[in-house]
Amino acid sequence: MPSASPKRIFVALLLGMLVFASGAGADDIKLPDMGSPADAIFSANDEARIGRMIMQSIRASGQVVEDPLVTEYLSEIGSRIVAQTNEGDHNFTFFAVKDPRINAFALPGGYIGVHTGLIDATRSEDELAGVLAHEVAHVTQRHIARAVHANSRQSILTTAMMLGAMIAAAAGADSDAVQGAIAIAQGTAAQQQINFTRTNEYEADRVGISALAGAGFDPYGMASFFEVMSRQQTTSPEMRAPEFMRTHPVTTARIAEARARAQDYPLIRSDDSTSYGIARARLIVASFNTPEEAVAYYEKRPYENQNDIERYGRAVAYQADGRYWEALDIYQELLDANKSVIAYHIGLGETLVALDQPRDAIATFEAALALFPRNVPLVIAYGERLIELGDPVRAHTLLLDLLNNVPPTPEQVRLIARAANAAGEDAEAYYYMAEYQLMIGDLTGGINYLQQALQLPELQEIQRIRFEARIDFIREFMTEEQLKMMQSPRPVGLAARTQ
Repeated sequence: MPSASPKRIFVALLLGMLVFASGAGADDIKLPDMGSPADAIFSANDEARIGRMIMQSIRASGQVVEDPLVTEYLSEIGSRIVAQTNEGDHNFTFFAVKDPRINAFALPGGYIGVHTGLIDATRSEDELAGVLAHEVAHVTQRHIARAVHANSRQSILTTAMMLGAMIAAAAGADSDAVQGAIAIAQGTAAQQQINFTRTNEYEADRVGISALAGAGFDPYGMASFFEVMSRQQTTSPEMRAPEFMRTHPVTTARIAEARARAQDYPLIRSDDSTSYGIARARLIVASFNTPEEAVAYYEKRPYENQNDIERYGRAVAYQADGRYWEALDIYQELLDANKSVIAYHIGLGETLVALDQPRDAIATFEAALALFPRNVPLVIAYGERLIELGDPVRAHTLLLDLLNNVPPTPEQVRLIARAANAAGEDAEAYYYMAEYQLMIGDLTGGINYLQQALQLPELQEIQRIRFEARIDFIREFMTEEQLKMMQSPRPVGLAARTQ
């Protein structure tokens, strides 16, 4: 076991105890299961708060895939599924985690994480959608709150420890460490908890398959992926079963039941979307240790025998390896054949910048922007290239328009801070960096940036009013210790922090 594992356990258990000990204090909201026993432990607002805390920790670990094309694709598929659940009390967030293990997880508050290893292991979009539908069902059925309530007869400490182990598992802690924490927390009640978890898994299958079919995916997609995972199990002690099999125990009976449930829905034959292939190709390239290995992978088959997705993966690999002319030819060919694929526009524009052809690059991006206004991956890619090409003012304008219309990720906020800083908009750059710090859970850091902005001699009065109001708002959520820390603002180099 890695030496860091005990520390992970301690942090996870401490977080569990802090979360469990926090008061309810939730706003009155209309819940679909008003009066549910789970509400005695967590309200829906409590779950959202816990989810944000865990998500901030996962982002801070650097394990979240910050690829807008991948994130947008997962969000599109996830949104189609959520639309079939009649679930209005959760704002779902879908994201990929840099982890070769085959796994996925649901956090309280609607955060759904999918390991890159699982996306690579799926054989079709229906299988990936089946996994997402299963995880969405865990959230809509409030399984974490119900699991905690099922253990409410145990001591508060034991329940908090169990929750801590769940959080550690979701955040990708070492499997052995998590199992050890659960064993300590559960003791003789371990088997009862396992049984309850199996009940949750069957319920997530049932609810998920219904949403899967309603969203237009093959209802057999979930059972199909279960079968793939079950065939990877081995009786050899030195070979470990896929992570998915340990966190989502799959039995022959469960697969049979999933297939039986799928029979209740009309047969749907769906082809994999281009977006599925593109997201998967990008993750495959990123999974190799070197660009040369990625190129070798995509050069195994002759170019003329490859389909468009394989050729796109080849172009991404060439681009990563600095073979820009070869990448350029592929992107141009793909775009000439199909102008509806945003990733082709982005690839061509980025490659033209790398080849020092700024006019053609800008023309490519502007033409794409006219076709797909406010598309997140497109605007992010164009904004980054504009900064690189020395036009941060245009980048700031585009990114600000996107930020005002589409909820951003922390990395997107940091990018607009870069643009503002490069454009000489120092006050706004500090403001954006303050928002970035807030999004990753650092309230003190956020206020420090705002305080530095207030010291700028060129600060406009309207900015001063806005920044002071923001500071007052943040202070309402700070602890006494954080307020004391705020008394001694630490200087922060803006240019360094926005990179």
